[in-house]
Amino acid sequence: MSKNIRESTTSNPAVGSAEVATEVRRQEVLLKTGALQNAILNSANFSIIATDEKGIIQLFNIGAERMLGYLAAEVVNKINPSDIHDPQEVMARAQALSLELATPITPGFEALAFKASRGIEDSYELTYIRKDGSRFPAIVSITALRDDYGDILGYLLIGTDNSVRKQVELELNKAMAVAEKANLAKSDFLSSMSHELRTPLSAILGFAQLMESGTPSPTISQKRSIDQILKAGWYLLELINEILDLALIESGKLPISLEPISLVEVAHECQSMIEPQAQKRDIRMAFPRFETPYFVMADRTRVKQVLINLLSNAIKYNKAGGTVVVDCIASAPGRIRISVKDSGEGLTPDKLTQLFQPFNRLGKETGIEEGTGIGLMVSKRLVELMQGEIGVESTVGVGSVFWIELNLTAEPQHAAAGLTATAPAQVHADGRLRTLLYVEDNPANLMLVEDLIARRPDIRLLSASDGNRGIEMARASRPDVILMDINLPGVSGIQALKILRADPATAHIPVVALSANAIPRDIEKGLAAGFFRYLTKPIKVDKFMDTLDVVLKYAETQPARANSEEKA
Repeated sequence: MSKNIRESTTSNPAVGSAEVATEVRRQEVLLKTGALQNAILNSANFSIIATDEKGIIQLFNIGAERMLGYLAAEVVNKINPSDIHDPQEVMARAQALSLELATPITPGFEALAFKASRGIEDSYELTYIRKDGSRFPAIVSITALRDDYGDILGYLLIGTDNSVRKQVELELNKAMAVAEKANLAKSDFLSSMSHELRTPLSAILGFAQLMESGTPSPTISQKRSIDQILKAGWYLLELINEILDLALIESGKLPISLEPISLVEVAHECQSMIEPQAQKRDIRMAFPRFETPYFVMADRTRVKQVLINLLSNAIKYNKAGGTVVVDCIASAPGRIRISVKDSGEGLTPDKLTQLFQPFNRLGKETGIEEGTGIGLMVSKRLVELMQGEIGVESTVGVGSVFWIELNLTAEPQHAAAGLTATAPAQVHADGRLRTLLYVEDNPANLMLVEDLIARRPDIRLLSASDGNRGIEMARASRPDVILMDINLPGVSGIQALKILRADPATAHIPVVALSANAIPRDIEKGLAAGFFRYLTKPIKVDKFMDTLDVVLKYAETQPARANSEEKA
């Protein structure tokens, strides 16, 4: 006990006793603090390195010895921490910090301590090099040690071995690469399957449409047979599309483009598409008048797909002479509900729980109505991708109400300003014969287009069976329009398009893709490559002819045409 404490105790026993207790507590705290410091410094799980203000190592704990293989005596007062880092990484850090902080920083310890010396919290990830030359990734936190006046006394570096985390990241990256490769393989398979299935369907449906609209008109018996061919063909195409959509949704590859769309326009388009089906079954349809011009944030194509699916089901599973009522109401703030109510037999609670399951037709497999049990599942996923909701209410013997809810949005400016109606394309006012070059290697597809163009006396058809020959003919004949398959021998349709675009003599010619590659990824890739339009097989005759009119009208406006004709 000190002399002062003894004297104080003698003169005032009460005060002396308190001071003694305080001193004892202080000594205990110091002992605990020292024990804690020793525990930290002697930790084998962290490397703790302290340096002087110049960066020379002054303390090298047990953890640092274990991680780096040096004894403290081998490094203290001899080297600085940058000497046990990968020199290339230290140099790269110096260059990066020089750019970040707009000041030159020298490779070496300054690159490690610069931020800490400026009072900036710093933690970095670099490679430590052990005494035996082996390496391991480490995460290091560096702090400046300062005296009471704020002057730097040195630096404290605390590091941890990051090898396990790096190994986990490496394994995760490998797994992700394998998964991505599998996804790409799946996408390629889907694209290939789509192409192989659509190619023969194109001939079946194309020629059936030709026979249906041919001259002389088919007999009643022939018409009945053609109707069956078309019905089965379009159903098969619908099945292919639904399976591809489901596969793309499951793989997360289905593109969704959310934008303001007019619910009024979409409803009218769906009405015109579905009413012929309803009339054939004597089903009365009722659509809302839309006194308010609602706009929703959604993908226009996918909203139509979902509504057509719900409407088609409401017609297929309705009673003879039944009704389908479409309604549209604001269901919640910022949301709108579109409902489709039928007068069918309704669904039991047990069947309601099985809805939206793929390939589950709720016992209708043996019925006369065609279906796959995929449509509702796809519709549900599509609505959810558009940040919406789908549901159903049903009463046995009364009917069902299927509904979707979507997010309302403001009317876009271009819609508010009003769109001027476009006049139908007036083709070939001068009576000049137009030339269409078709590049196609499949004889059946070529024959189909030949028969279609034979109905257009204003168009002359040329054909080429591969990409290289198509390029040669385009340069020689300067056609008004080129119709291009994608999968061609020699060069692909996309490669041929690039070559034509690069040639001043053919760069102005609009090129329309006509391909059985019909998944969204293929269509986007084709349009991005520069095709004027992208038509998919099987051909829909009306759409094909309409596209021809549009592209021929466009071709007449190209200024390069006159130059090309003068050169020719």
